Amino acid sequence: MNVGPFADVALVLLGLMARLAGWRPDDFWAATPADAAAVLAGWRDEEAGGMGQADLAAMMEQCPDG
Repeated sequence: MNVGPFADVALVLLGLMARLAGWRPDDFWAATPADAAAVLAGWRDEEAGGMGQADLAAMMEQCPDG
């Protein structure tokens, strides 16, 4: 059953966010397009030599949630 272009694109993006960011379906549907774009931009920047895992850990230590 083909439900349309939106559903097709959403399914592909859900799979991508699950692999790259570990998002579950509830995370995906609760996120905004800007959230997904920020995650993808960060992944792209890391591949180009930008922020890595150590940089993220240091930032999280400096600015803890909660």
